[in-house]
Amino acid sequence: MQADIHKRLYENDFLTELHRIASSVEGQYYCRETRINETILFAEKLGCKKIGLAFCIGLSNEAKILEEIFSKHFEVVSVCCKVGGIDKKKFILHQIAPQAKEIMCNPAGQATLLNEAGTELNIICGLCVGHDAIFAKVSDAPVTTLIVKDRVLAHNPAAAVYCQYIRKRFYNDTEEDK
Repeated sequence: MQADIHKRLYENDFLTELHRIASSVEGQYYCRETRINETILFAEKLGCKKIGLAFCIGLSNEAKILEEIFSKHFEVVSVCCKVGGIDKKKFILHQIAPQAKEIMCNPAGQATLLNEAGTELNIICGLCVGHDAIFAKVSDAPVTTLIVKDRVLAHNPAAAVYCQYIRKRFYNDTEEDK
């Protein structure tokens, strides 16, 4: 019964095609290609000509390299998180340094600009937790994540699972740990 309910989710032609192509990339290149290569293959199999790259300003260097790689296969439209230059004080947002002018991240603006550019697949490169959710919600094109931001673990949040010294922090809820 549950399987029938879930099977119906894929009666949508677009989701069916996305899933078919994702499964094809997984099956053909399992443990043989990097995530970058898998993203290229996925986008090519989707027939994408234009892709979007939504990146965090803190990963500008990585985004530049990714744009160079992706531009060998597609037209790439890149948008930095600080697009629009909106001061955090306008929305009374928490600031890292309250005494300074701080520009807010603008994931809805990034997605809107990529929507206007007509991108067919959007790639997230290090957007903040929550900002990635806003971006995905506003994006018209399907969204995949290439790099997740983790300032503490060099953008490798899985390290917290693999490293016992970091993992134990999640089980020790003393005030000293906070």
